[in-house]
Amino acid sequence: MATYPFTVGFDLDMTLIDSRPGIRAAYRALSAETGTWIDADLAVTRLGPPLELELAHWFPAELIEEMAERYRTLYPDHAIAPTLAMPGAREAVEAVHRLGGRAIVVTAKHEPNAKLHLAHLGIEADAVIGWLWAEAKAEALREYGASVYVGDHIGDVRGARTAGALSVAVPTGPCGAEELRSAGADVVLADLTGFPAWLAAERGRRTARDVSWDAAGVEAGDGAREAAVDAPRA
Repeated sequence: MATYPFTVGFDLDMTLIDSRPGIRAAYRALSAETGTWIDADLAVTRLGPPLELELAHWFPAELIEEMAERYRTLYPDHAIAPTLAMPGAREAVEAVHRLGGRAIVVTAKHEPNAKLHLAHLGIEADAVIGWLWAEAKAEALREYGASVYVGDHIGDVRGARTAGALSVAVPTGPCGAEELRSAGADVVLADLTGFPAWLAAERGRRTARDVSWDAAGVEAGDGAREAAVDAPRA
């Protein structure tokens, strides 16, 4: 089995990929099929939490499981092609690999659909773990020894902190920079285009101070916080 000096975890929706066009199309397909009104434009403004929480706005409780299954079935035909990579996404993952690290994706999304997105966009993650939200993301982050977790939602911040990983946040989803900081993000970057430079600097800082990359040894001291930049609310 390959060994890695460090592992970085990434969220998927609105962190690595702009899935709004695809998800909008999938909701519209589900709405057309069921005859139930879904405000797809509203739904894509609150991506991050599990699908079932969004469906609860549109369907009675007894239909949520059935509708979630149907949505996930419709998803590959409607949501993969329209979805785009976020600015800097490929370069962020490549930066981890260039430094000898492992890049994993930990997402609340249905895992097979998450893998379809990454394959379609040519983003090469070393592992993809789905069906995990907020604090539950710590399960995968701990299993893979992730020392950094990058996400756009306060749920991602909570997952990183629960795992003992450094929380790097980007306000490219529903949560603004101040909200992410208030939730406990250690670093807030404007978007992923700044991640490779931050990662190189953080690696150098840890090497100079002989700080371990292991998740349990993460320190979020002044050096990490100095890398944060002011960013407008997305």
